[in-house]
Amino acid sequence: MVDHLTPLASIPPDVRTLADYERRAPAQLTADVWAHIQDVAGTGLSAQDNRAAFDRWRLMPRALADLVGGTTAFDLFGERHAAPVLVAPLAYGRIAHPEGERAIIRAATAIGIGYILSTLSSVTLEEVAEARRSAEAQLGGAAPLWFQLYLQPRREDSLALVRRAEAAGYHAIVLTIDAGVKPSGFILPPGVEAANLRDMPRAQHVAAAGGRIIFGTALADAVPSWDDLAWLREVTQLPLLVKGMMAPGDAQRMVAAGVDGLIVSNHGGRVLDGLPAALDQLREIVAAVGDTPVLIDGGVRCGTDVVKALCLGAHAVLVGRPVLHALAVAGLPGAAHALHLLRTEVEVAMAQLGCATIADLTLERLVPPIGRT
Repeated sequence: MVDHLTPLASIPPDVRTLADYERRAPAQLTADVWAHIQDVAGTGLSAQDNRAAFDRWRLMPRALADLVGGTTAFDLFGERHAAPVLVAPLAYGRIAHPEGERAIIRAATAIGIGYILSTLSSVTLEEVAEARRSAEAQLGGAAPLWFQLYLQPRREDSLALVRRAEAAGYHAIVLTIDAGVKPSGFILPPGVEAANLRDMPRAQHVAAAGGRIIFGTALADAVPSWDDLAWLREVTQLPLLVKGMMAPGDAQRMVAAGVDGLIVSNHGGRVLDGLPAALDQLREIVAAVGDTPVLIDGGVRCGTDVVKALCLGAHAVLVGRPVLHALAVAGLPGAAHALHLLRTEVEVAMAQLGCATIADLTLERLVPPIGRT
């Protein structure tokens, strides 16, 4: 069994923002799990800049706007999204709560928020899909469910994951390309595993003094390539997104290769320090790929962050760590409450700006940082 601290029986009355959940979460987690959730590469420069990038922009309201018929809903890849927010792929959800990803999908479905399940989920993708169907039947609503893919050393294992996702009813595949080489000293607690990868070999390497470190190892050999992307595009008809975009030129090449959507991300600052903030790359990538949907992941902590990202061209944002914080504090009700808070903040910000729909969120609603246009 997983050794968890007991989540709180109810949502604390002083929790009013995602930051409040982050403040309370350390008391509900073991020290090593908390350190893993908050982990950043290097000195944390990229992780810090993800947040600072949002703070550099200011908002500009317009007076006496008509808000009749206002909505945050939008369509993407033939699906209706209730709000421009999705839960980011989060590895090993059961380190935060015994129900792990099952609780997250139920919370997301209750609030009408899409969920991108990680390859490294601690609950199988089939179990998560079933939990979603159950939640939809009980609540009478619906929420998009996508599958995030880490390519496996053997192509047949990657294909098996894709086919399982298709059969289970996932609506899109999200290929993550920026974490093929990620050092980690975190040891999973007993009872937690990468449930989707049972019986599959995984590329791992422990560097020894005087031996190979990265280059020339199975770990480096398994890093995704353009050939892998072309193969993946051929084997699935589901919408295909690529997560980990930083360079506009790469984004253009992705679109030319048949990718349906892009996610601008520096992996939350967890992989390589010194990368630019995701938000700072967003406008150039949006401009480079035309009508191709672009989402953004990294640093979103409140509704005004979501609004700023959309004004800069994003179709939607991903939110990651805050969901684990809320899950650790108060389980499923906490995760649902956190997502509800975020949706509420988005609507309040849009109303105050005089924006009745997402289409109204344009660059004119922002005041650029000093020295930028």
